Amino acid sequence: MDGGFWLTMVFLGAALTFAHGLMLLVTRYKRCASDEILVVYGRVEGGGSSRCIHGGGTMVWPLIQDYKILSLTPMTIDIPLTNALSKDAIQINIFSTFAVGIGTEPSIMNNAAERLLHLDRSQIKRLASDIIFGQLRSTISSLTISQINSDRSQFSKFNPQKCGRRT
Repeated sequence: MDGGFWLTMVFLGAALTFAHGLMLLVTRYKRCASDEILVVYGRVEGGGSSRCIHGGGTMVWPLIQDYKILSLTPMTIDIPLTNALSKDAIQINIFSTFAVGIGTEPSIMNNAAERLLHLDRSQIKRLASDIIFGQLRSTISSLTISQINSDRSQFSKFNPQKCGRRT
């Protein structure tokens, strides 16, 4: 066999190795849309439990890392609070609707990744509903009927985040 054959074989081998390496890199790059958070977990920079990327991409290395997507799309939750006791022990019924979603502030994204990553949308909705339900019941029990009726604008500004819970 002549030198041209071996040179061709070496060139083909190098080309295949380069193509394989390029494919490895291309398949390891993960990205997410602007309405999503890419959560990379496993061995991450800085030794944290995960790294959150909003509307971008990063390399995810197999065996040492994995990833999941969290949606930023808000969800609407209806809370039918029945037989809630006011401060003056009067039972009232309140129907409320809340729109909830994950924020893009780094601390909020990390908090959501730690608590919600492996939950599906219905489980997240149920968890948020339970938290809001409890906080709303607590708020109602701290107000009298006259406060609820006379200061509806203040009552409508109810914010579960100010009650000590963040999701």
